Amino acid sequence: MKMASFGSGVVCAIFVLISMVVPSLATVYTVGDSTGWTMGTDYSTWTSGKTFTVGDSLVFNYGGGHTVDEVSASDYNTCTVGNAITSDNSGATTIALKTAGTHYYICGVIGHCGSGMKIAVTVKAASSSGTTTTTPSSGLGSSTTPATTSPAGTNTTIYQPSSNNMPASASPTLSPYVATVATWVALFCVMVFLL
Repeated sequence: MKMASFGSGVVCAIFVLISMVVPSLATVYTVGDSTGWTMGTDYSTWTSGKTFTVGDSLVFNYGGGHTVDEVSASDYNTCTVGNAITSDNSGATTIALKTAGTHYYICGVIGHCGSGMKIAVTVKAASSSGTTTTTPSSGLGSSTTPATTSPAGTNTTIYQPSSNNMPASASPTLSPYVATVATWVALFCVMVFLL
């Protein structure tokens, strides 16, 4: 009986390890790559060739004196500040793309949007099979759920990245699905060892 439990334990341990290294299908995009969120960058060029899908995330890295404001299309087009849907100034804002459509982001400091700190990202719905398409897109726009900001002004949005075919500005991690499966397998393994 001990040998059967040992064999089951080894199989469970291998399954847990395999399930943890399977990549999720979401991607985290670092806006502007190494340049980050700053004036003088053409973010429409940065978005071209990228396909944003529900489940992906945008990471804005920037120094003090800037914000990431989600705004309406008209405020984006006219660089109107002061009407933000959401705003963050933590220096590292992560926005989870939770819905398909177009969302717009600008720096809320007067004059910064006009100096290039504006981005629109078009987000496609996730496919029904649970996989994402990585074909180049030529449009602008974004669909995201706003980042949440704590009273201290720090970003508290949680995101899940990763992809088998990631652009240079993307980074991998595990999806909640993989974590859930691994947890259930681990619980099953514990039950097998206890019996």
